[in-house]
This record gives sequence, C-alpha cells and structure tokens, in this order.
Amino acid sequence: MNTSKVIDGKAAAARVLASVKADVSKLKSDGIEPALAVILVGQDPASQVYVRNKILRAEEAGIRSLEYRLSAETPQAELLKLITELNDDHSINGILLQLPLPAHIEEALVLQAIAPGKDVDGFHSENVGGLSQGRNVLTPCTPSGCMQLLEDACGDLSGKHAVVIGRSNIVGKPMAALLLKAHCSVTVVHSRSVDAKALCRQADIVVAAVGRPRMIDSSWLKPGAVVIDVGINRIEEDGRSRLVGDVDFDSALPQVSAITPVPGGVGPMTIAFLMKNTVTAALQQFHSRQAHAQQSTTQSSPSEAVCLSIS
Repeated sequence: MNTSKVIDGKAAAARVLASVKADVSKLKSDGIEPALAVILVGQDPASQVYVRNKILRAEEAGIRSLEYRLSAETPQAELLKLITELNDDHSINGILLQLPLPAHIEEALVLQAIAPGKDVDGFHSENVGGLSQGRNVLTPCTPSGCMQLLEDACGDLSGKHAVVIGRSNIVGKPMAALLLKAHCSVTVVHSRSVDAKALCRQADIVVAAVGRPRMIDSSWLKPGAVVIDVGINRIEEDGRSRLVGDVDFDSALPQVSAITPVPGGVGPMTIAFLMKNTVTAALQQFHSRQAHAQQSTTQSSPSEAVCLSIS
C-alpha cells in the first residue's frame, strides 16, 4: 500500500487538539474557562461510546465538561427545560445533544431550542443560514474537519471542482457550503442525480457521505483526485465485523493522489472540531458580554452626568 497517499486523520486531529489546548490555556489565564455540556438521552451503545470519547478529549484539552444522562423515557418537555437552563447558564459555553434521540422526541424542535451561540454542533437554523451566506458562524464539526484535511492535502482550494456525494443536513449540505466559501466549483450528487458516476469522474475533490459501504470505486474517480470518505459502515466480512467507508479504499488507492482511510480518517477530526467550536463559542460569548457591559455603561453615563450637575 502506498501510505504516502493516505491522509492521517489521527495526526491531523492531534494537531488541532494541541492548538485547542494552547488556546484554552491562554483563555484560562485571562479568566475564561471554556465549558461543554453533553446531553445523552437513552442507552444507545454507539452514542455512549461517542459521548465517552468526547468527554475524554475535552478533559485532555482542558475544557470543563458536564455530562447529563437522561433515560430513554424522558419527556420532551423535560429535555427542553434542561436545554433552557443550560442556555441561561453563563458558565456553559457549548451544548451538545447526542443523536439519535428516542422516537418520541422531535429532533428538529429540540435542536432548535439550543441557543445559536452555544450550538457547537452547528445544527441551529441561524448557524445553517449563516453558513449558507458565508458568514463566520459555528459550523458542523464533520464538514469542518473535512475542510481542514483538504487544506492540509491540497493547500489553496480555489478553483477546484468538488463533488459532494450525499445531501444530508449534517454533512452533505454544509460541506457544499464550506467548499463554496473556499471558492471551489461545487456539484452535489444524490439518489436522483442522472449519471452520478460521470459527474464524480470530473472532480478534483470527492467527498463521500452517502452511507453505503464501498459504493464508490476507482471507476467513479478521476486520476489524481483527492477523496474524503465520511462514511462509517459496519459490515460482516470473513467471519468478523469491521468498519468500512463509502469508498472502496483498495480499489481507489491506485487512482487517487490522496484519500482518507476508515477508520482513522475523518472520524477523529469530528471530535477535534467539537473542541475547537467550544473554544470559539467561549470567546464569542465573552466578547459579547464585554460589548454589552460597555454599551450599558455608555448608556448610563448621561444620566449620571445629569445627576451630578443637578447636585
């Protein structure tokens, strides 16, 4: 295997986390302690693993973490009450609601209840809209991690043709928006696209986020393309369970200039950018409170001046 073509997501995530840790240390020296609240509803085994990993990475970066584990029978109103309390708590900078949620809870409604400035997953409509307008908002962690890997592999992305396979709200759509912001020409292919394979063969960059194991092989790829495989699919093969991506790695490797493996590619970057978003949120909230305090002082000054002149 030509390992020079394989993008090391673990190493890239370690660099991001080292930068986050340095930022946290500086913030603490200025009296700011970033804090992340993680909410898990139910006992989904995969979600429990994800939450544990997120808490561990937060602790390693110096971010204070609070974990809220709720039973699968928790009423939606109770979950919304907890989110409201966390929104109002100035000591909490980021709120992460682990998905999926139990069937009786309306996912879109509770995600919308998280304050946009604390929405470290980047799922609130205000952040989604801001991203589509090219504004600096909290963006979804997986697409942000993909962008970092692409910039590491390609440098300037301006003018490159990128194809995103999949149009989910969590990966596909925000990925396309971030690529547009980086001045790529972007095509999104999906289940209704005509000749998706031909569209992909035109791409300098392919981001696969479709959720179908090994769907994309070398016949989908232009020679020299850079491939980011977001898919995480568990399959049974040769009598054992293993994780594979949406891309047939062995088929694609000879064809491409760079490719992420599964596991060890995009996955570690998702958690790294969750930590980065938490630090960004803490800094934005601090500056917002400072600006509000300054504005309040400025507005009260004329009244004080009047009182002094009268006395």
